[in-house]
Amino acid sequence: MATAKAFVAAGAKVAIGDLDAGRATSAAASIAGEGQLIALPLDVTSPQAFAAFLDDTERRLGPLDIVVNNAGVMLTGAFLEETPATADAMIDINLRGVVTGCKLAAQRFIRQGSGTIINVASMAGVAGFPGVATYCATKFGVVGLTLALREELKEHQVAVCAILPGIVHTELSAGIDLPGVIERFGSVEPEDIAAAVVATAQNHRALNYVPRRLSGTLATAKVLPERLRRWVFRVTRTDQAYLAVDQTARDAYHRRATGAEVSGRGGDEREGAV
Repeated sequence: MATAKAFVAAGAKVAIGDLDAGRATSAAASIAGEGQLIALPLDVTSPQAFAAFLDDTERRLGPLDIVVNNAGVMLTGAFLEETPATADAMIDINLRGVVTGCKLAAQRFIRQGSGTIINVASMAGVAGFPGVATYCATKFGVVGLTLALREELKEHQVAVCAILPGIVHTELSAGIDLPGVIERFGSVEPEDIAAAVVATAQNHRALNYVPRRLSGTLATAKVLPERLRRWVFRVTRTDQAYLAVDQTARDAYHRRATGAEVSGRGGDEREGAV
């Protein structure tokens, strides 16, 4: 919702898509501004539903300029205890949904000769963390997809970019007791992500870390010898951030994120198109 609000404030016409159509409608109603804003149902795991969402957006708001692939769920837990259903949910929403969104958006943008695709990835797309192995795999995939498509589509005047947030203070991070070092250097608010998305729509930077200091922090961690890096992670409790959690809070989020409390699959914000 923060991203939609930021685009409306910038004067854009915005369509919000969510698996829960009522939630999308409520989000749209809560956003004040003069820009045109509509809410539509969207299941990013269904190519047909995704195409219908984009078609409806174009019919009601005109040709697309920007598509933001923002749907994502983070289901935590030890890898060997992860069920196939849990892995499938993350792969379907976090990765396959982004692949589908990119393909459908690119087809439209190539026809019109311009457009911007912004994929919301994660710092977990460039670094691995215990307790979120499959989540990391999906976000690594989003980063790789972004960089590959950026080169493949540049001749068509289509920009493809990625946002790499740290830990965002939303439902997605519920129950995670962040070590002090991560809270200070890697946590952000939804409004920070929204500002980065709007800025990226203008500057078309390939990879955009939020906060930006994450870029240097992760780059430094990569060049450290493995034993030293593991020692630093152990001392700062970074290695336990996604394992030592409030399981009751995480279970409640997991139920919502995998659709146990709504029909189909759900999560946080599903998708935005401008």
